[in-house]
Amino acid sequence: MAEQLRAVRTRQAILMAAAKIFEEHGYQAATISQILSEAGVTKGALYFHFQSKEDLAQGVLAEQDQSLVPPARASKAQELVDAVMLHAHRLSTDPIVRAGVRLSMDQRAQGLDRSGPFLRWSEVGVHFLRQAQEQGELLPHVVLSETADVIVGSFAGVQSMSQAVCDYADLVSRVSALMRHVLPSVVVPSILASLDLSATRGATVYAEAVKAAEEQELAGAVG
Repeated sequence: MAEQLRAVRTRQAILMAAAKIFEEHGYQAATISQILSEAGVTKGALYFHFQSKEDLAQGVLAEQDQSLVPPARASKAQELVDAVMLHAHRLSTDPIVRAGVRLSMDQRAQGLDRSGPFLRWSEVGVHFLRQAQEQGELLPHVVLSETADVIVGSFAGVQSMSQAVCDYADLVSRVSALMRHVLPSVVVPSILASLDLSATRGATVYAEAVKAAEEQELAGAVG
């Protein structure tokens, strides 16, 4: 058990170090030696968990995935908003998520498949939109995959602009504005009026998700 925990911590330390180096230097310029120095681990320890720089980058990219799950809501449109705002909050506060986003947007990252995060987030969007559609929350013209791609692509542009302008300081406000502009063409008016699209939504959902994850972990330990 102790060895397993140590391995998990080592892997996370390597990922955090890789995230820092990738964010500072970009994928192309980053080196394994820099990551080893930052992580303070041996080459053997690194290669035990990751086979190459590309494998490391894919590990960082995967951290963009929704590891924290927004709590279930009566409105599935609200769940979609919560997932988007939660990601915006994590992007503005979590360096490993920021590094993953930088990698996914890095057009100079030769040989690195950057499609994964975009495709996975589109799948997440379709999932929430389908549930909302089944509950009658969406306008009749909505094409689920098209709307999901518009939201994901728009988010990518908004976060890129926020990073360039103020290093993500206003990201949650920009994403809130994005939701206020996009959702009226997607969600029926009666549901739209009840949605919380505020800039503080992501922080609220993050606190709820962390509490739920901790309670689940405690229940598993007791069980």
